[in-house]
Amino acid sequence: MTVLEQLGAHVARGGGATPRAALRLHVADTVGAWIAGSATPEGRALLKVGAIRDATPDRVATHCALARLSEIDDIHLASGITPGALIVPSALTIGASLGLEGAALAEAIAVGYDAMVRLGAALGGPSILTRGIWPTYFAAPFGVAAVAVRLLGLTETQAAHALGIALVLSSPGVGRPTGTTASRWLAIGNAARNGVTAALSAQSGFTGDLRVFEGEFFSSIYGLSPNPALLLDERPVLSDVSFKPWCAARQTMAATQALKEIIESGVAPSEMTDLVVSVPPPYLGMIAHGVVPRDRASHLTSVSYQMAVAALAPEAMLDIEQAPDGIPERIQTFMTKVSVKADEELLRHYPKSWPAKLVVSVPSGKREKLVLHVPGDPERPFGESQVAAKFRRVVVPVVGERAAETLLPRSLAVLDEAPGSLLSEIDRALRNKYETDSFS
Repeated sequence: MTVLEQLGAHVARGGGATPRAALRLHVADTVGAWIAGSATPEGRALLKVGAIRDATPDRVATHCALARLSEIDDIHLASGITPGALIVPSALTIGASLGLEGAALAEAIAVGYDAMVRLGAALGGPSILTRGIWPTYFAAPFGVAAVAVRLLGLTETQAAHALGIALVLSSPGVGRPTGTTASRWLAIGNAARNGVTAALSAQSGFTGDLRVFEGEFFSSIYGLSPNPALLLDERPVLSDVSFKPWCAARQTMAATQALKEIIESGVAPSEMTDLVVSVPPPYLGMIAHGVVPRDRASHLTSVSYQMAVAALAPEAMLDIEQAPDGIPERIQTFMTKVSVKADEELLRHYPKSWPAKLVVSVPSGKREKLVLHVPGDPERPFGESQVAAKFRRVVVPVVGERAAETLLPRSLAVLDEAPGSLLSEIDRALRNKYETDSFS
């Protein structure tokens, strides 16, 4: 059997045992990200586009894009993949359209996580990111196709062809779109739609290249050599997927967490005169920069900005928008104290961990902190109380407390129920927001 045929068999059979207790937390966390994403300018634009497109693949596209753009969705560090934002909304949307029950949904979500993370790991996700290849974007059709295959009940052969079709519908990057409504999020939504299309096409008899991993497709077109052993790794991936503790690029979080812990030890931000951040060389250039007014991406990826917010305005760390016209002088002043450098010693922890070392100068001397894991990582895991607190923090400002308190228990319980009820509640909340924003 080819690699793709073996993967197709895994997906069609539903994979291994489903870790339902952990899975329900990732579902709830992703629903929170999905709703929160609608509060951004990009989210409002996506809702406007989605209002005139109601086919299931189009709804999958909108729902996945909203969850991913939130930047509070989960992440698998070693593969560089953010799976939940693509897998959970697509499973809920497709499952509801088919009238399926929660057990089928759980299996589809689990195999979707497996497929998407395996592809990212096999392609060396963190390393290709530095080349401008967006691992999640590349793997999205593959992961969503796996979800659709399981929910549609395709055969093992059809599943292999669906995954093969998904791979040739994939795209590696989106360029560098700018502005308050960057097309990056349209692209990720379209990638999810392509995954549904791949599965439906295979169901209708279309075929893909079943030897795509054995041939020269990846090497000749992308200069990549997928690792077959990682593609066929049978270990479930969910236990290695991290929750994000606040809204920011994950590469900034270890340094920010180090600062938080130094402050918690009794060092006041006002005492700090110099802050030196050391990170692995691969992501130095992604985070060592300032911010551009109204450019959300620049704020989310600037480690100096994220550290200043953590020190001086920690209540804003779960602010989904983070794209102000300007920033307060005290934040700007703190940012000027932060410098960032590469440290090759930290590569021994990377990419399983995305670490940072922080040295803070104060009048009495220096304080040093190495952070390998942030809250939400498997080594510092979130439980239901942390997921619920994060959910309320990001959802209540968007839809109100009453709707949030309805959505949270339904999100946690959806694996034991039909997904249609939860999806209707989400759609109602987003529709009400869209209508309110349209007439305000």
